[in-house]
Amino acid sequence: MTRLRLALAQFDFPVGAVAANAARAADLIARARSGGAALVMFPELTLSGYPPEDLLLRPSFLAACSSELGALAAATHGIAALVGHPHSAGEVFNAASLLRDGRVECTAHKQELPNYGVFDDKRYFRAGHGSVTAVIEGVTVGLLICEDVWVPEPAARAAAAGAELLLVINASPWDDAKQAEREAVLVARARETGCAIIYLNMVGGQDEVVYDGATLLVNGDGSIAARAPAFVDALLWAGFDPAMRTLHAEEWPVAADTSLEATLYAALVRGTRDYIDKNGFDGVLLGLSGGIDSALTLALAVDALGAERVTAVMMPTRYTSQLSLDGARAQAEQLGVDYHVISIEATCGAFIEALTPAFAGKGADTTEENLQSRTRGVMLMALSNKHGRLLLATGNKSEMAVGYATLYGDMCGAYAPLKDVYKTVVYRLSRWRNAYAAQVGEVERIPAAVIERPPSAELRENQTDQDSLPPYDELDAILGRFIEAEQSQAEIVAQGFSADTVRRVVRLVLQNEFKRRQSAPGPRVTTRAFGRERRYPITSGWH
Repeated sequence: MTRLRLALAQFDFPVGAVAANAARAADLIARARSGGAALVMFPELTLSGYPPEDLLLRPSFLAACSSELGALAAATHGIAALVGHPHSAGEVFNAASLLRDGRVECTAHKQELPNYGVFDDKRYFRAGHGSVTAVIEGVTVGLLICEDVWVPEPAARAAAAGAELLLVINASPWDDAKQAEREAVLVARARETGCAIIYLNMVGGQDEVVYDGATLLVNGDGSIAARAPAFVDALLWAGFDPAMRTLHAEEWPVAADTSLEATLYAALVRGTRDYIDKNGFDGVLLGLSGGIDSALTLALAVDALGAERVTAVMMPTRYTSQLSLDGARAQAEQLGVDYHVISIEATCGAFIEALTPAFAGKGADTTEENLQSRTRGVMLMALSNKHGRLLLATGNKSEMAVGYATLYGDMCGAYAPLKDVYKTVVYRLSRWRNAYAAQVGEVERIPAAVIERPPSAELRENQTDQDSLPPYDELDAILGRFIEAEQSQAEIVAQGFSADTVRRVVRLVLQNEFKRRQSAPGPRVTTRAFGRERRYPITSGWH
């Protein structure tokens, strides 16, 4: 028979919102107590949000977290709560405190500080020493924080101290390989220690990082007892049988689609929604070109915010095809967004006329093409300013990798939902979203003609992307090996790719770092995102 009932708060606790986070935690403590839980768990750095970055350098911020922790502790009569927070004790620790009977009973400090990828814990925190255990209704639990479970020693120390159940609170960001990695790690820890494991994860978007929740219950023999859905806010109930060291979920929500495409799409929607809402914007604006990137961005924006908060603008020139005009209008009307068509032909002509004397003796080239893109950028920024809607950039990772984008043109925007999504994945997501729409009885989200057409920037007659780039299947295969896998050119060529093509792609990646440094943030969804995770020098002699 189950002897211990727990509540797991898989919720978003936004960075810096200390008082609001404490208020949400207090409400959840009350709900958990009324539901008969002996303990309610909260994610890593519940009070400060994760990652608070240089807010942790401000004494007033640390003091606010400490004050709210004390107030929460006072509310823990008849229930225990495990709460994450920064703990300032001469030095600053990433901490998890067990609150019970109106006080802070004990505090565990994060022992393993990640300092790779998006993590920068060593800039702010000192490492803890030794695992902390506590007894909840006769069950000895070990208190661990995120990275602590990714190496054997902290779990082993907790087990040696008598732990039967490991409580692991996390702010673990999602990427397309993360869930399989997590499960492998947790299975290994359970089998090594014989302890059951509750892995509670935060959910929500924070700047370029997206947390998926996807809380896990792992039995003492290493079998997975339950998986919570990704990107769902929920108070989850679980029971623990100490005699068998098994866990069970109590009526957890179930994801309708657990495919990679469904989860990735949910990550992009959540990242976009939270970025817009947490920064206080009424809605978004984007340039709708009739191409697949802007079409997918529009679908994401509508799913994230609702059609009433989205404006789409088509800005044609003489090079804009009827297919583009028809596709953009059809999608805007199907989705019910505010839609405008503003020709930039005359505006571009005025720029060219003004510049002609300074261009004397030089033929037309990409300058004139880029001028079209930059004219669109000026128009979109003016509309963004006038209507107070945040401009979304629509470029994808393949384009950003090789610099197939125009600074102050199509790179204009404050947020880029597809920044970490390769072009081939853009196609997969678009087809998946249409298939899901058909399954649930929605209108087609992205016109099929837009998906099937050859990709083109439409900046000159009969232009296609493949005039300038290898086919996207080939390009993305090379980029994945060079960026995510960090393979050398020789290693990539050895896998059957043309040496000339590999050299060209790698050269483009390296020489366009200066563009990426000026690009908008976007949700990180791969294992090697541009921005805070992949930081190559702009100026470098390494080729």
